[in-house]
Amino acid sequence: MEGAMTESITFEGRQFRLISDPQGEVGGDTEFDFHDEGDHVWASYRGGSIRAGWLIGLVSGDTFQFRYVQLNRRGETSSGRSIDRIEVLDDGRMRLHENWAWESKHGAGRSVLEEVRVGKAL
Repeated sequence: MEGAMTESITFEGRQFRLISDPQGEVGGDTEFDFHDEGDHVWASYRGGSIRAGWLIGLVSGDTFQFRYVQLNRRGETSSGRSIDRIEVLDDGRMRLHENWAWESKHGAGRSVLEEVRVGKAL
């Protein structure tokens, strides 16, 4: 199912964890809870060095573009943007290949988020 069209899938109720990100503040213990309404997708996230974070954006085909804002455990706020390629895995879970950049400070990177089944770790 890799590379399948995403029009029939939904982000609603899916949870994600980071599986690859050597440069960002988000870590493997950060949990993302997603929701959607048509092409409008949003999520809250927290855990590890992130006290609270939110993202919001739009999906078009296999691309998800969004802005994010977060508060870390040191009390610092930051924001940025990301363009993700959506991959649907053989088991129906989703993987997000992110190209992100800070807007509130210098820096950019690549990350991979992968859906976890509720109650299961990667």
